[in-house]
This record gives sequence, structure tokens and C-alpha cells, in this order.
Amino acid sequence: MPKMKTKSSAKKRFKLTGSGQIKRKHAFKSHILTKKSKKRKLKLTHSGLVHTADKANILQQLTLK
Repeated sequence: MPKMKTKSSAKKRFKLTGSGQIKRKHAFKSHILTKKSKKRKLKLTHSGLVHTADKANILQQLTLK
């Protein structure tokens, strides 16, 4: 039986915190930034946490059960 591989896309997008929660970055911060307000861009800069409904799916992709 071959080894289980981690999903490369999930590995690049998510990080685990010390308490077991999953950190993520906000979308819509990569391009076309001139029409977005300074306040909006600042809020998108800070990382957020993954919702509990999506947590099990992401942990499965990271193969960290």
C-alpha cells in the first residue's frame, strides 16, 4: 500500500494553530486593488479561521486526523 499524500493545494492554503484550529487567508486581495477601499484591503490582510463545518474536510485533505 503506498503512502497517503497530502493535497498540495490544502498544504499551501492552510496552517494549523497550536490549539488545533485552522488558519486561512482572505480572498479578493490579489489584484484589482485600486477600486477597493483602504479599510476593505486592510481587513482582507488579516488572516481568519476556518468555519467548523469545513474543518473536517480540510483536515482530511491534510491527512491530519
